[in-house]
Amino acid sequence: MSFEESERLESVPPSGIRRYFELAEEYDDIISLGVGEPDFAPPWAARDAAIGSLERGQTSYTPNRGLRELREEIAAHTSEKYDLDYDPDEEILVTAGASEALDLAFRAFHDPGDKVAVSQPSYLSYVPGATLAGADVIDVPTRPEDDFKLTPEVLEAAGAAEADTLVMCYPNNPTGATMTREELAPVAEFVREHDLRVFADEIYAALSYEHEHTSIATLPGMRERTVVFNGFSKAYAMTGLRLGYALAPPEAIEAMNRIHQYTMLSAPTTAQHAAIEALRNCESDVAEMRAQYDRRRNFVLSRFEEMGLDCFPASGAFYVFPECPWEDSDAFAEALIEEQGVAVVPGDVFGTGGDGHLRVTYATGLGDLKEALARIEEFID
Repeated sequence: MSFEESERLESVPPSGIRRYFELAEEYDDIISLGVGEPDFAPPWAARDAAIGSLERGQTSYTPNRGLRELREEIAAHTSEKYDLDYDPDEEILVTAGASEALDLAFRAFHDPGDKVAVSQPSYLSYVPGATLAGADVIDVPTRPEDDFKLTPEVLEAAGAAEADTLVMCYPNNPTGATMTREELAPVAEFVREHDLRVFADEIYAALSYEHEHTSIATLPGMRERTVVFNGFSKAYAMTGLRLGYALAPPEAIEAMNRIHQYTMLSAPTTAQHAAIEALRNCESDVAEMRAQYDRRRNFVLSRFEEMGLDCFPASGAFYVFPECPWEDSDAFAEALIEEQGVAVVPGDVFGTGGDGHLRVTYATGLGDLKEALARIEEFID
């Protein structure tokens, strides 16, 4: 007996972003603008709650769907912040990160041959997740001239009308694009017209700088066909605690939970206690982090403008997506690491539509950002 990979796994390439992380590890004095991870520690009150739960010996499994106390806090939080009203008993599932929730959704609602339209450039796990569920992927490349926003025109051109599911992420990783309610309305109309369901990854919802975040699930006729994904990694800087959640109609949560109860059983208990405290008492910490990200965003955008690099005004998450000054963005990223010790990620790693761009994160301190951008400027010159 050998460990020959399944055909589905063979069709999934290794993560393109890992190559640049491994290359960066070979050098000293590297400043990484490539990792999508907050440089802040989680709010102290949340950490204290985690420590307290451990001291009390609260390390048992929780209910499959998550602690009811946490689901109640999530319901209250999403209602107040985003006008998303979901029942904590039937319409919320707590998971080991938003990534687990996405994986559950791909597997729960797709059979081999189903079609999943993925708005791109996008977070790396969507296409492999759909592929491993046996679905066929339809690339939906968004366009620089639209500031990488999703439009009915690009959906139509990509053939997304034939899809069963549309996957979208706003505020967007890797571009930093956001969409207003008015911009989402025609997308929702397309979805309703062609009877698609929507997977809306809104993990960066708290990091929208130019306008309030709008969930597509709040538009008319969308709640019943949308699964919303969010979590604690980005807004509360709790990446390693691995805690996310899904909001969806009862039948969708029931289906996702049927997989979750066999594969994960329950999300990490310590993280759930930290999350309860985060939602109750840490909004001022989130506001401070958001203010600092916004300060960095303005600085990074102004520096790229000074360098003469075209970069649309990213308005969410903690990424900007400038044009690459070289034709070959892979070669540029490798040379930038080797010669200047700065790590960025080529845009084509994030799928169709990312060609010719670079993902640059400002989830690092302003001092390192200033030094990194000075090195990039010297490299370009």
